[in-house]
Amino acid sequence: MAKHSIGLIPADGIGPEVVTQAVRVLRALAKSERGLEFSFTKYPWGSDFYHETGRMCPENFLNRVRKHDAILLGAVGRPDIPDHITLNQLLLPLRRGFDLYVNMRPIVLYEGLESPLRGYEPGDIDMLFFRENTEGEYSPIGGRHYEGHPSQMAAQITLFTRMGCERIIEAAFEAALKRKKHVTNITKSNAQGHTLVMWDEIFEEVAARPRYKGVETAKYLVDAAALEFVRRPEHFDVVVSTNLFGDILTDLGAAIVGGLGVAASANTNPKGDAPGLFEPVHGSAPDIMGKGIANPVAALISAALMLDYLGEERASKRLDGAVRAHLAEGNRTADLGGTGTTRSVATDVIKRL
Repeated sequence: MAKHSIGLIPADGIGPEVVTQAVRVLRALAKSERGLEFSFTKYPWGSDFYHETGRMCPENFLNRVRKHDAILLGAVGRPDIPDHITLNQLLLPLRRGFDLYVNMRPIVLYEGLESPLRGYEPGDIDMLFFRENTEGEYSPIGGRHYEGHPSQMAAQITLFTRMGCERIIEAAFEAALKRKKHVTNITKSNAQGHTLVMWDEIFEEVAARPRYKGVETAKYLVDAAALEFVRRPEHFDVVVSTNLFGDILTDLGAAIVGGLGVAASANTNPKGDAPGLFEPVHGSAPDIMGKGIANPVAALISAALMLDYLGEERASKRLDGAVRAHLAEGNRTADLGGTGTTRSVATDVIKRL
């Protein structure tokens, strides 16, 4: 019997609502999946914790969640706290502290959903995006000087390492071997002639390895890639890019397949020496907090990614299939044109399991 220890960080806004329903679905799945069992531990960290203590989480929080097999996170952020505080005191320390360098985000036009792009049918858009997750443009190196004076300065150092570039590119190529054997590299090396020229060189080195002989490649500058995401999204399969560009492009990707309500993500380290972190891409959406109308699908797909990470492939496929069936036939939430609630969507998915 496989019993998996899951840490829950519901955090802010609609985060607790979608995580609650994801746990409901996982418990129901465990009842119908022989040998599958979960234990859940919830942590009260986030913006409320910040107002009580001055921190988004305790100083020893990484040690407290390290014991888990995986972590399911809701959303981080609230209008009454600057975003750079909420992000840099909770989410980014989790990614960096556990060296979760792979941020994998599927971008899929599911059956039942309509793309804002003319002429695209379900299945026409199916990308798997690999975003470098621990360095690059989000490196916490820099500072501000001469504050309050006309000569005020701010510096943010963009850091790329050979190891950091190589391992995320390798992850993308490994995924391509199981898909259509095509990887697209997206940078801005015409303008960033040191860091991203090095990235491009490492991409070419990895592509030239005998193991990836049958994998075709393409290369875009990020501005051209944004154009092609809208103009010809069917040309992309596995995509790999830097921390900042990956963050932006996957939101654009979500927009062309139905919105952030269906955008899931997995933050992992393939070495497996730390818990993976699974979260919907959407933010805390304080404008709909507490109304019961938040779309839980992104959290449910993230849970399916978590199951796959835990080695529960059958359970992952069952959950993914039930979510797809809901999107194709069920009463979806308002962001997808329906009248469903956060809870009713989860209930529908449970019935389909």
